[in-house]
Parts: sequence; structure tokens; C-alpha cells
Amino acid sequence: MIEVQELTKEFADHQAVRGISFSAAPGETIGFLGPNGAGKTTTMRMLTGFLPPTSGSASIAGFDVQETPAEVRARIGYLPETPPLYPEMTVDSYLLFVARLKGIPRKQLQPSCARALERTNLGEVRHRILGNLSKGFRQRVGIAQAIVHEPEVLILDEPTVGLDPRQIIEIRELIRNLAGDHTIILSTHILPEVAETCEKIVIIHEGRLTREATMSEIQAEGSLEQAFLEAIRLDHQEQTGR
Repeated sequence: MIEVQELTKEFADHQAVRGISFSAAPGETIGFLGPNGAGKTTTMRMLTGFLPPTSGSASIAGFDVQETPAEVRARIGYLPETPPLYPEMTVDSYLLFVARLKGIPRKQLQPSCARALERTNLGEVRHRILGNLSKGFRQRVGIAQAIVHEPEVLILDEPTVGLDPRQIIEIRELIRNLAGDHTIILSTHILPEVAETCEKIVIIHEGRLTREATMSEIQAEGSLEQAFLEAIRLDHQEQTGR
């Protein structure tokens, strides 16, 4: 479903992503882990077509991100760290607007929006102004806009950042409910997020891939926290010689 090969992104004086490779099977939920500044968001933006890679390749459902970007975008739902909301719109009107932008046929607009509202438990606030909603509800609206066109792949960038404990639990449960129907990449630096929701982990550090493993493999060795710290330590040791 997702194939990434030697993906690299260079800016003027900085190499943000350094030849990473990983894969995701259909319906799999992957935790994309790394410290702040590791290159997670840059990678997500390349997968979604927002940034062109400097080298390497990525494909979604068999479509190359660079060669067939329109086909890729049609198959991806993306929630950036800050949801792309218009605070003056109602939840209903915003989802309808997004559905039209994503090319959903006219006859399917209302059913598609209703389905997204139901799956994200937004029915009680569907007529409210986005700017008046709590951050937890705004995150739900962000996920609703990502799934309104029933994409094969969901890419969620830090979906629980800034939420209170109750809201975090609710978003985790929502992600678990979406798993299986979508291939999900969950990009985060919050380890419990991944332990609670993901089947596989990919760890990057300073733009480099340091570990790819299933959660069952990680749990057989110890804790996710231990695996994460060890992957970062070994990468640092390899790069510095200490």
C-alpha cells in the first residue's frame, strides 16, 4: 500500500530526511516516531505531495507520488499538526466545502459528509461554528475532513498535540476505530500514542531511519520506550563514533 525507497529531502543548508525506506501493508497502522526535528513532518509532506523529494521515491497504492500526484492525493486523507479549518464556518458547511474540493460527486456529497460526521462522533456539534469548538472537537473535525472521501491511506501528524487527557483518550479510540478500513501513518513523538494504537513502528533520528519493527517484536524485547531510546542511542553512537 505504501512503499518508500531512499527518500531524501535537502534544503539550502540542511538535509532534513536522509534516504529513509519503509513500507506499510493495506490496513496496517504505523507509528512514525522520532524526537522533535527528526524529519517526521517533512516526510509526511513528501508522501502527501506538499513537498517534492530531492531524491528517492514513494508510492501510495501503486501510484508514484511525483509522477501521478493527483492519483495519490485522491487516495490520501491528511491531518496536519494544525487542522486546516475555517473558524467562521459551521462543521456541516466546512465538511461539505471540503467534500466538493475533493471531487466527491454531487449525489454523494451529503451521504459522505454524514458518514464522516458519524464516524468521528460530531453529530452533536454539526451546526456549531468551528471557532467556538474545543480543541478536541476541532481535531475531530480535522479527522473528518481527512476521511470524508473514504481514502485508502490516512496520514495523521501529531493528532493529539495540545489535548487534555480525556481528549487524548477519545482521539486514540477514534484512530483505533478507523484502523483496518484505512492504512494509517501516525506521526508523533508521544510513545504511549503509538503503543495504544499501532501495529508497527518506524523510528527516525536526525532524518535517518534507525528502526523498523512490529509492535509484537518490540514488546518481546521489552518496552517501546526502551526500543526508542536504544535506536536513538545507537544512531548517535554510529554518527559520532562515541
